[in-house]
Amino acid sequence: MRILVLGSTGYLGAHVAERLGVLRGERVLGGGRSPAADVPLDLATDSTDRLAKTLASVAPDAVVNCAGATGGSAVTLAEANARGPAVLCAAMALACPAARLVHLGSAAEYGPGAGRVPTPESAATRPLTAYGATKLAGTVTVTTSALDALVLRVGNPVGPGAPPAGLPGRVTRLLREAGSDPDAVLRLGDLSAYRDFVDARDVARAVERAVTAPGPLPRVLNISGGDAVPVRHLVRTLADLAAFRGRIEEQGAGSARSEQVSWQCSDVSAARTALDWSPSYTLRESLAALWSAGAHPPFPREEGELPS
Repeated sequence: MRILVLGSTGYLGAHVAERLGVLRGERVLGGGRSPAADVPLDLATDSTDRLAKTLASVAPDAVVNCAGATGGSAVTLAEANARGPAVLCAAMALACPAARLVHLGSAAEYGPGAGRVPTPESAATRPLTAYGATKLAGTVTVTTSALDALVLRVGNPVGPGAPPAGLPGRVTRLLREAGSDPDAVLRLGDLSAYRDFVDARDVARAVERAVTAPGPLPRVLNISGGDAVPVRHLVRTLADLAAFRGRIEEQGAGSARSEQVSWQCSDVSAARTALDWSPSYTLRESLAALWSAGAHPPFPREEGELPS
């Protein structure tokens, strides 16, 4: 079986490629913009015909799309998160219509949680940010295609290699810089929001199940920890693991998304049924692995997706 992982040098993509790479009898190829990619391609700019020719040369049995953008202008987000999946689906229909497509979506597609009840896949999607909206556009393209395709709608990833662009990686970096200084101060925004964290290694295991499971599979499956955790708890747990002796100050507002979406949690029961998958790492275990690995990812990074 030949598996093409797009965005394989990104945070989640690297974990996915590593997980799939140890499967017996499978050949895993990395695709993307990085010079280290086995298969050079760019979902944000390649034409359908050019991408189809590239895919035809690889002849994959499965394609995993971990590529995307979490920041930048609305144009950048649209090119990576909306156009990317659209051109990929069109190219696969031409070059490898029988291949399975596993696409990483984001819990940000749901928008605010309703009534503090875990959100199932059947819930209305009401994204409040350009990121969530463009990710939803990609999901719609994938789920309405004629391909053997499904979307894994990922919660907030954490664990070894978390990049400093996200809160867990950024706090880890700040804690390392603070060291054992008892007068150190971590100045962060409001940490009162609740988020559903999932270990990147659990995401990779879900991708493995989605790639290898017999079909048909549901078009969308939530992949998350299944529990709403105060962001403040994550920060204080990291501080405890770091033996931080200073103080943490919450100054002003947090991110725009934290203000708009104060609580989010995904129902993962459908993934348990369809993939025999459930999260295996506790948040503390994920944060301990992050702290042990350091603030910087152990893999080179490019356009790999980091859902939030």
